[in-house]
Amino acid sequence: MISEPPSGSGPTPPPPGGGPTPPYGGGPYDGGGGPGYPGDPLAGMPPLADSARRTLARIIDMVLVGVVVSLLTWAFGLRVYSVDNDRMQVGRSVAPAVIMAVLYVLYDTVMISRSGQTLGKKWLAMRVADLDNGTTPSVQTALIRSLVLWLPFAFCCCCLWTAIAGGWSFFDKPYKQGLHDKAAKTVVVNTG
Repeated sequence: MISEPPSGSGPTPPPPGGGPTPPYGGGPYDGGGGPGYPGDPLAGMPPLADSARRTLARIIDMVLVGVVVSLLTWAFGLRVYSVDNDRMQVGRSVAPAVIMAVLYVLYDTVMISRSGQTLGKKWLAMRVADLDNGTTPSVQTALIRSLVLWLPFAFCCCCLWTAIAGGWSFFDKPYKQGLHDKAAKTVVVNTG
């Protein structure tokens, strides 16, 4: 006959609400609430990154990838603009926009899914984390985030879209998410 262990001994029951163990300590992530409330997905995570620093990191990344795009389009003789005498015209080739979109999406997806950081984010001590558990986003999550941010940027209203998508984090409550973060269910947190 198997006897029951005396009360107070034996394995500890799982925490109420279940959920994975958070990477930064603290309670389980069970969603809902907002910062400081029970069930807050940010419980135990580092503080959210400042939107101005996020913008600076994005500018750094845009310059880095923009240099590569410029070199590739120059190497292959692709032009967005053509200048004849005193007239400047928008080129008919969509190749530079396709190259730009592919490189930006690839760069962001690979970097974010590997460490949660692009070079700009790494240099400014922040990273992207899944909102529900604080982990580094999967390739699928990073791809969704990148597509929402970079496809409109490459094919149409680049300045306007960047201001709207990234600038959303300045006004978003409670998680300071850009539109690309909302689509992928991610947040940007400090690392240092």
